Amino acid sequence: MTDIAAEPFPFRLDAARAALLIIDMQRDFLEPSGFGELLGNDVTMLRRAIQPNRRLLHAWRAAGLMVIHTREGHRPDLTDLPASKKSRSRGALGIGDQGPMGRVLIRGEAGHDIIPELYPAPGEPVVDKPGKGAFFATDLHAILHNRDIAQLVVTGVTTEVCVNTTVREANDRGYECLVLEDCCASYFAEFHEIGLRMIAAQGAIFGWVGQSDDLITALGAESS
Repeated sequence: MTDIAAEPFPFRLDAARAALLIIDMQRDFLEPSGFGELLGNDVTMLRRAIQPNRRLLHAWRAAGLMVIHTREGHRPDLTDLPASKKSRSRGALGIGDQGPMGRVLIRGEAGHDIIPELYPAPGEPVVDKPGKGAFFATDLHAILHNRDIAQLVVTGVTTEVCVNTTVREANDRGYECLVLEDCCASYFAEFHEIGLRMIAAQGAIFGWVGQSDDLITALGAESS
């Protein structure tokens, strides 16, 4: 057990029962010509989280701990895409339309996949989710239960949407979540800040908020 500096108070990490959950670091969200940019967003706002995630992922893998990746997207026949989501997810293109990296947010297309900088290693589970939260309509809870995971270190994009939704879902299922501020990002700086404040409010109502450097230092101390 190791204490990690965090808000609103230190997070006590039980590394043997912790998993790193990297949310939706996909080409469609982070690369030029992807869905995020086609919606009118500045993808550089998300790309600032890539390098901190790379450093953390390297340290986490070196410690031999569990890593799980998620991707938001839909079946090619769109049978898991609610009409309400489809109608509100339109910019230059909408979900399922043909874009520069294949059909937008469709499983199996190039844009749906995880960016090369954070690509899953062999054996690391990839959870494909049709919604914002990583527990909705997925087997994430079963994976965590079967590996006796009780804590999640959560990173990824976007802070106020898929990260926040996943942390809330995890909290209701009894998981303790540490969200790393520098490893998350939003297209909107104010949403990033407020999303993190909401997680740590009222005595860690949904979880803790920390920095990757503190966790990396702790992982190094544990393995030395």
